[in-house]
Amino acid sequence: MKTLKYIGLSLLVLAFLSCDDDVNNFRLPQQEVFPPLEAGTADFSTYVALGNSLTSGFTDNALFRASQFNSYPNIMAEKMALVGGGAFNQPLTNDNFGGLAAGGVRIPGFDPRLVFGGAGPVPLESVIGPVTVTTDIVLNNPIGPFNNLGIPGAASFHLLAPGYGNIANLPDAANPYAVRVTGNAPNATMVELALAQNPTFFSLWIGNNDVLGFATSGGVRPITPQPVFDQALGATVALMAGATSGGVIANIPDVTTIPFLTTIPFAPLDPSNPAFGPQIPALNAQFAALNAAYAFLGVPERSVVFSETEASPVVIFDAALPNISVELAQVLIGGGLDPQTAGLLAQQYGQSRQANANDLLTLPSSAVIATLNEARFAELVGLGVDPQTAGQLSVNGVTFPLENQWVLTGGENGEIDMANMAVTNFNATIESLASQNGLALVDANALLVELNTTGIMFDDYMLTSDLVFGGVFSLDGVHLTARGYALAANKFLEAIDEKYGSNFIESGNGAKAGDYPTNYSPTLQ
Repeated sequence: MKTLKYIGLSLLVLAFLSCDDDVNNFRLPQQEVFPPLEAGTADFSTYVALGNSLTSGFTDNALFRASQFNSYPNIMAEKMALVGGGAFNQPLTNDNFGGLAAGGVRIPGFDPRLVFGGAGPVPLESVIGPVTVTTDIVLNNPIGPFNNLGIPGAASFHLLAPGYGNIANLPDAANPYAVRVTGNAPNATMVELALAQNPTFFSLWIGNNDVLGFATSGGVRPITPQPVFDQALGATVALMAGATSGGVIANIPDVTTIPFLTTIPFAPLDPSNPAFGPQIPALNAQFAALNAAYAFLGVPERSVVFSETEASPVVIFDAALPNISVELAQVLIGGGLDPQTAGLLAQQYGQSRQANANDLLTLPSSAVIATLNEARFAELVGLGVDPQTAGQLSVNGVTFPLENQWVLTGGENGEIDMANMAVTNFNATIESLASQNGLALVDANALLVELNTTGIMFDDYMLTSDLVFGGVFSLDGVHLTARGYALAANKFLEAIDEKYGSNFIESGNGAKAGDYPTNYSPTLQ
């Protein structure tokens, strides 16, 4: 069965304004008068930024040179330089392809960036052909010290982990991006690298990955335990606040409302699709016996029915459901199925249901839905099922329940509730630490709520949280565009202004939306 695609992307309409032909009526616009820029009580002479991929400038599922120049700490440092801020050194990559290599060999999972392919995100190499990743953690690490210590993939406790940047600890206890910043001190922690620069001001945006991995993996990866988060963040803030004259910290946005989890609908199976629609009557007939068994067992809500007039939900595995495989097999046998067939069906559908509006499908699930699950197909064939039947029972999200990693389940006490509870508790810790240590606080969570609801006017641009055309989120659905990072930089500067009496925003020295793109060309080298 052909892969179904579900991301609908609208065309942009450009409006052009005409000019008055009567030059005699031309008047110069009155210029707004801004107050002079002041630093307030803050000392920006040595600014360091600690964090994760959002701090590094990660964009379109990769870190590359242009994205690093548009990182929010670099944007902030440019503004700080106007009032005594010093140089801001970043561990720049070697190209605009993205990806990492080790000894000339590309590191799996660290691939070149995504680009817009006309209908959605696609790999860069699918557009321009194969590229050579030149950023190599063995051959050409940059020379520090680095003011930007944003490490993609870092969680709260990684900032205090000795050896996190030691190449000898790969792959389990180190991070390739951290390897690039440790230099001659491979066992130094990220906090130690920051403190070694005698910073006067710091920013900290960490904690997203303590819950984000859980959300983006459909609940497969664990959430950082609250005591671990509290201890790690508390120690980091205490060390940084004790060594600087000031700083700013950001809380965690609701990870369940990013485009990575909101773009693919729970009901993507379109009856007008020629690869799916004609099969609906046969599919419903095949599920009839199973649905009757569900009804007999008192769980009719697990029934699978595909509509011939409306888009239908995918079939998903839900670990929160009681496993009724044994009971289901007995009922199916009682209904006339042979024990082997009944056992296979019961094992496959003992914890399954159709998705509903409370469930969130991950962005990569669009490439999986309605395709053959090769592992399940091979398993069934190995059990003696003929290949044709095995294929019919192995279609992801249609006849084979979509696996955990593709769905974040909703409902009371579901995976979405677990993620939201973690964000609430982590943010309570962040806000408490900001207050206790006299730090400026950025409410990133409220920012995302605003993007999701009303949108935000950033100069002449309306920004939303939509994938591709919203202007804030990059093609990976998790990280920001350059314009999104500019918006974040302004929110950090606003918080600094409020806490320390500076006036970056009031003086007109915030980032300007038009100076930062929402996408990068595939030909950018």
